[in-house]
Amino acid sequence: MSLQMVSTVSNSTLLQPGFSLLNFDGHVFFFGQKGWPKRSCPTGVFLLDIKQNELKMKPAFFSKDSCYLPPLRYPALCTLRSDSKADEYQYIIHGGKTPNNDISDKIYFMSLVSKTSKKMMFQCIEKDLGGDVPEARYGHTINVVHSRGKSMSVLFGGRSYTPLAQRTTEKWNSVVDCLPSVFLIDFEFGCCTSYILPELQDGLSFHVSIARDDTIYILGGHSLQNNTRSPNLYKLKIDLPLGSPAVTCTILPGGVSVSSAIVTQISDTEFVLVGGYHSDNQKRLVCNTIVLEETKIEIVESVSPEWTPDIKHCRTWFGCDMGKGSVLLGIPGANKQLIPDANYFYILRCKGAEEDKEEESITQICSQTSSEDPGDSTPFEDSEEFCFSAEANSFDIDDADTYNEDDEEDESETGYWITCCASCNIDINTWVPFYSTELNKPAMILCSSGAGHWVHAQCMDLSETMLLRLSEANVKYFCNEHVDLNKGLQTPQKVMCLKKQPMKPLRKKKTMKLSTSTKKSFLRRLFE
Repeated sequence: MSLQMVSTVSNSTLLQPGFSLLNFDGHVFFFGQKGWPKRSCPTGVFLLDIKQNELKMKPAFFSKDSCYLPPLRYPALCTLRSDSKADEYQYIIHGGKTPNNDISDKIYFMSLVSKTSKKMMFQCIEKDLGGDVPEARYGHTINVVHSRGKSMSVLFGGRSYTPLAQRTTEKWNSVVDCLPSVFLIDFEFGCCTSYILPELQDGLSFHVSIARDDTIYILGGHSLQNNTRSPNLYKLKIDLPLGSPAVTCTILPGGVSVSSAIVTQISDTEFVLVGGYHSDNQKRLVCNTIVLEETKIEIVESVSPEWTPDIKHCRTWFGCDMGKGSVLLGIPGANKQLIPDANYFYILRCKGAEEDKEEESITQICSQTSSEDPGDSTPFEDSEEFCFSAEANSFDIDDADTYNEDDEEDESETGYWITCCASCNIDINTWVPFYSTELNKPAMILCSSGAGHWVHAQCMDLSETMLLRLSEANVKYFCNEHVDLNKGLQTPQKVMCLKKQPMKPLRKKKTMKLSTSTKKSFLRRLFE
């Protein structure tokens, strides 16, 4: 094994815990950035170029018939082929967390539709499922199994928010383990079926799963309910006859108690297990070799690389499989770098350069990385680990098309957890819903002063009735700091009422009374 430091990593603030890498025809694409996509790359997918120890990012494109793919962190993803020997494939992406910390239950298919020397076009399609649809989750795994000429996807594990009926004010935003159900998904017919197996008693997340033919091996993982890392090694066997599928589970000896571990494949039957955690504050510096045969699996301890002092002494580390026996590892930069959220990166090569030229096996590896918080885990505290799931290569891309992070505005100024005013007391770690319309993020309202800026409704002392009225009415709002400056705009101008002149009363017409003799004389003259 050899360990090499990546000396320069540009635009590293976008590479935050929970992102993924997709490998199409040897090109690696970044997915799941920090924050919502900007105008420089509205798709949120970037082509990565690792060349001369430098990382550059180039925006990717989607076809016009593609659906919107949000930047999801900690999703479950794997490749789907028409059969086990097919060359063409597409990625399945399920679940994950959005930049608003909402958890997704959607499933997407992402495929490469065209490729030129300077531009690669993708297509993303959202799939609808029926039956026992998995709930929204993150930190889980998905694999594809092949049996009797048919294939199905298998989903397991993960975490989700506490059900609404069980939430309390103190733990409104806490997460729990998903039930340890095994989901079989048939994408051809769009149906899903869940299975409850007696061998799977506790929910797991951030575990490792390896699929080969009709068998999936599940290794490690963390259980929030018991705050333990499972030492068991589970073997799931899926039989797909003409009738109903048959799912069986066997607990095998020789497992490893670890979470957030990384697996990379070095040959058709050999894998290397790297990294992870023994406990909440203890890294796992030991490496293991996994030998996978048709009927058995063997895990033995292997020679570990010479870890650098920075890696040995740091509290956390992170990384994921890069493909072809390489692993990208990173440690937080902390106060060592001037750029916030910057990290140090290393490439661990688990086999020689000559072996890298071997054809990549079709065996699937799916692992999730995270760092579990001690005690109650909250989804608003970003994990200190993130995931790579593809190989890194050098690409011939134009520097002029490289993504420039300096062109973007600071994401911290446009999020929900900004300091909106001098008296702002909204904190991401202690916030609880104040209004009935809030779930996992505070309500905000736009102040129309100048170019406009967002403020927290709670900091403005707005009642819920007033907040709903402002959200429904098309009126300008000014925050407490700008209300005096814009009082003329906020307060309607006083309208002077016109005085109406009173109407003069009508005078009664005077009538003349005639005597009887006069009336007779008048009538006589009238008829003569």
